[in-house]
Amino acid sequence: MDTRTTEYAEPPGQKGSEAARPPGVRWELRAAGPADVEPIAELRAVVMRPDLVRLGRYDEHRVRQRLRDTFSERYTSVVLADGAFVGSVTMRPAQSGGQWIEHFYLAPEQQGRGLGTAVLRALLDRADAAGETVRLDVVQGSAARRLYERHGFTLESEDPIDVFLVRAPRVMPEARP
Repeated sequence: MDTRTTEYAEPPGQKGSEAARPPGVRWELRAAGPADVEPIAELRAVVMRPDLVRLGRYDEHRVRQRLRDTFSERYTSVVLADGAFVGSVTMRPAQSGGQWIEHFYLAPEQQGRGLGTAVLRALLDRADAAGETVRLDVVQGSAARRLYERHGFTLESEDPIDVFLVRAPRVMPEARP
């Protein structure tokens, strides 16, 4: 389990406001269990709705059912901030080798404050240490694409709905005596 303390940046236009999260917020990843399926499915519906509506693909039932159909306790982690459920992420072996990230959702009020970056960095550190390539996909026009590109993901392919991104492992610096 990753347990970290991270500093959250203030959201744009919120400098000095009470809306900014105080520094030093403790976050962690814990293994998902059967009771997490429905809260994650509901979070997925909330987070994905704007992009799916924009693409003309939003369906109240299907958005939740796709999560239920692909949920894996073995590879899914729940994101907690100050002990409260705020998101999820799945990192599983990819069919083509390496790792596949999916179901990475953060509650809207947690987005843009650095938590997604911190969680992604922890996952990528693991993949880098293992020398593994990481792949994922985002829907066309998703703001999440910028997060992934800042962390070295590049375009692998795309279709009218999805953008598939890939990131080669970073070479870990050799220890010097």
